[in-house]
Amino acid sequence: MTLDLFEHHKNMMENDAEYKNAYEALTCEYIVARALIEARSAAGFTQKDVARKLGITQPAVARIESGKNVSVRTLQRYASAVGQEIRLNIVPTPCA
Repeated sequence: MTLDLFEHHKNMMENDAEYKNAYEALTCEYIVARALIEARSAAGFTQKDVARKLGITQPAVARIESGKNVSVRTLQRYASAVGQEIRLNIVPTPCA
């Protein structure tokens, strides 16, 4: 029997509590990462373009876009570099 990646993920989420907990712990990082990458893409910029605007290296931009341990100040600078702004809302989420 062959499972595709999505079927495998669904199966693991339903049947493996450790897998599910680990996956859900990353949800917030994925949300931040996706928002940053989408903002950069919408602006038509590469990571190298954003790096130049921020005065940092491309690998530093990649680390920011990972969504891990990113400060609000860094998010503000990044958003400004891609011609956008950030808005933070504090709401109940599944990443608590």
